[in-house]
Amino acid sequence: MENTIKKTKNMQYYFKTMLSPVGELRLVASDKGVAGILWEKDDPKRVRPLPASEDKNHPMLMETERQLRQYFAGKLKVFTVPLDPVGTPFQKKVWQELAAIPFGQTVTYGELARKFGNPNLSRAVGGANHRNPISISSPPVTGCWVQREG
Repeated sequence: MENTIKKTKNMQYYFKTMLSPVGELRLVASDKGVAGILWEKDDPKRVRPLPASEDKNHPMLMETERQLRQYFAGKLKVFTVPLDPVGTPFQKKVWQELAAIPFGQTVTYGELARKFGNPNLSRAVGGANHRNPISISSPPVTGCWVQREG
């Protein structure tokens, strides 16, 4: 892990790790918001790691960890931490739609593609979903990390 601050598109990123019921998670954030919540054995081909310096006390990371702990304890369904994921405009559009899926509901790639006005985009939607750096569960099953109370 890097201990020096590096920049991606003039943005500084910070990370910390936390133990959770689903294993170790790497939390990554900028000063603007959460850029990633990565699984312990996440494939770097799925979500490219951002250059980040370790900062266990960064306010954005501390708040993210606090909310995740409440979520895993069953006390939180709506996350309020701001998001700042790095991706293409299309990926960000898909991730925004994933964030709008109500808590506990499912949506197919085809349904999202139709929402974008092109049912032939279902594979592209699936690809963007696969690269979601802030998913904490499988989005086709439970939405994504930012879930709305139903």
